[in-house]
Amino acid sequence: MPHQDTNLHPEVARFLEAHPETLAVDLLLADLSGVIRGKRYPIEDLPQVWRSGVSFPASVFLLDTCGRSHDPGGKGFSDGDPDAIARPLPGTLKPVPWAKRPLGQLLLTFNDSKGDALSFEPRNVLARTLEKIRGLGLKPVVAFELEFYLLDKERANGHLPQPPISPLTGKREAGTQVYGMDQVDGFEDLLEDITQACDSQGIPTGAITAEYAPGQFEINLRHEEDPLAAADHCVLFKRVVRGVARKHGYQATFMAKPYPEEAGSGLHLHVSLYDEEGNNVFDGGSEPASDTLRHAIGGALQLLPESMAFLAPNVNSYRRFEPNIFVPISRSWGFENRSVAMRVPIGNGKSRRIESRVAGADANPYLALATLLAGVHHGIVNRIDPGPPHEGNAGEAFDPGLPMRPRRALELLLASKVMPDYLGADYPRLYAACKEAEYDEFDWLISPQEYDWYLQAD
Repeated sequence: MPHQDTNLHPEVARFLEAHPETLAVDLLLADLSGVIRGKRYPIEDLPQVWRSGVSFPASVFLLDTCGRSHDPGGKGFSDGDPDAIARPLPGTLKPVPWAKRPLGQLLLTFNDSKGDALSFEPRNVLARTLEKIRGLGLKPVVAFELEFYLLDKERANGHLPQPPISPLTGKREAGTQVYGMDQVDGFEDLLEDITQACDSQGIPTGAITAEYAPGQFEINLRHEEDPLAAADHCVLFKRVVRGVARKHGYQATFMAKPYPEEAGSGLHLHVSLYDEEGNNVFDGGSEPASDTLRHAIGGALQLLPESMAFLAPNVNSYRRFEPNIFVPISRSWGFENRSVAMRVPIGNGKSRRIESRVAGADANPYLALATLLAGVHHGIVNRIDPGPPHEGNAGEAFDPGLPMRPRRALELLLASKVMPDYLGADYPRLYAACKEAEYDEFDWLISPQEYDWYLQAD
């Protein structure tokens, strides 16, 4: 058995000592679409996995949302689908408390055939962008907020999703009770299980809020000094929520807009920057914003059009953008204003930060953060002025400079002269090729609406 091996890595030894009942371990990665994929190995194989890694087809990072390969950039079918070596990420070997049988899990990161970081792994894309920021002698501190829906496992007529029945009232959730405590109380057991599962996996959670629609909740993840770890935790948080929801008899979804008449689900990113002496460079002292903060916002807003392909990656993502519902639809910023794209929340100067409010909950956390940090770096280096802060409602009308259709977002990404410098020379092209093929597949399907509209038409 593995625990009798005297050459165990200390993290493996500690895990096996703490969880001797574990039968298997899931080796996990988050692909281009943020979908978690992986392999399950018997626990006896864990020491060898840790020492030598495992092989995966590199093209696993270029699949569409449904797991199909479209050979983007000739990677997949054309090149024979070569393997890459996946190695464990230290600190991510954790138990899976919602599993039916005792399981562990472990995040992976990939190297190519030369031993270099695999260029089109989303985590490595984020790492490249972080190198740019750190090259300025600055350290980002990052937090994520995620909204999600709980759904009844039984579908309504037409296979449509429907809100769950509240354990508190015995009635199906209905109406909007933002910050309503009855909603939190009604699903208290599930939410507590999510919190405890996150704690056992080292995912730092904070406040829990009932949001703007029936069955919708938000859970904040705490600020972290390691942005890669923060994104790892965001990816794993989604897995926790889905797994715990299944255990309680529900489905959880991070789909951006599951109900056309209700609020969408967002992924809000909070970023502050610290210098080598530990000072927050966004702190303006007697001023509400430092020049560095203004420039960071200016860069993020300038790159927002070409970032949209990552912040709103799916056809459904764009249904979330509507006027007057606190979802940004313009290149705007402001202090304590939830209608803008880049919000500067209330607080003292030492905690000054940017909250990017554009991304949907369906965005890949690594790529969403990479684009924001790219904009921050671009703005600081080029001293980009964001213009005056917006006062009042910035969400009354769509900004014509922002792409509000998926194919237009890809066009702007491919035309970008800046993004390849941050994300990698080939990555925007590979990403766009994968998503374009996915959109083609989506467009080919005949929807129920088409039958309703056109079947009887002459």
